[in-house]
Amino acid sequence: MLRFERSSFYLVLSNLVTMVVAVVDGWSLSEVMWIYWAQSLVIGFSNWRRMLRLRQFSTSGFTFNDGPVPETRAGKRLVAAFFAFHYGFFHLIYFFFLFAGEAPPRGLNLIGVIVCVAIFIVNHQYSYRHNLEVDFARRPNIGTMMFFPYARILPMHITIIAGGSLGGQSTGTLLIFLGLKTLADLIMHMVEHRREKGPAVTVPSIGGPDGAV
Repeated sequence: MLRFERSSFYLVLSNLVTMVVAVVDGWSLSEVMWIYWAQSLVIGFSNWRRMLRLRQFSTSGFTFNDGPVPETRAGKRLVAAFFAFHYGFFHLIYFFFLFAGEAPPRGLNLIGVIVCVAIFIVNHQYSYRHNLEVDFARRPNIGTMMFFPYARILPMHITIIAGGSLGGQSTGTLLIFLGLKTLADLIMHMVEHRREKGPAVTVPSIGGPDGAV
């Protein structure tokens, strides 16, 4: 059963602050997406740090370039480096998508943006410390750890993109879809904290004919 922990409360609070600032300043969903793009980067950075801090981990069912990933420091660094490249490239493309749609307006409340992002950083730092303690107490599957941030952020961004396509300029639409985003974010956050061991995963080959990275 999912538990509503302190980190979940702070996550909801950070989303509520964003909702209040967005409504008060009259932001559109396109503008709010910049906030959640930054939140996604924070999630990815925290996950990358977690992988590098692992003391012991499992690679059961986890292959890289059609070969097993060694449960060594070199294997850990390889997975962390691949995640940083792939996740970072994904968000670089997302950045150009957002900028092409609507660059941050000159009149956007930068202080409000900074406050919202800062609250997310504080929340995820707390969550990072909690997850790190759990990681040290068990033997997590590094493959599951690598893929989970994508499962965490996709519902969040699909919700926001869907809201923008259905007319994100009205306050009612803004509140409805930010509420749905908060719910999706909270559920995935609680699932992450609940899981004990993830399923086996496989990374497709990205090297040359010999499978070299």
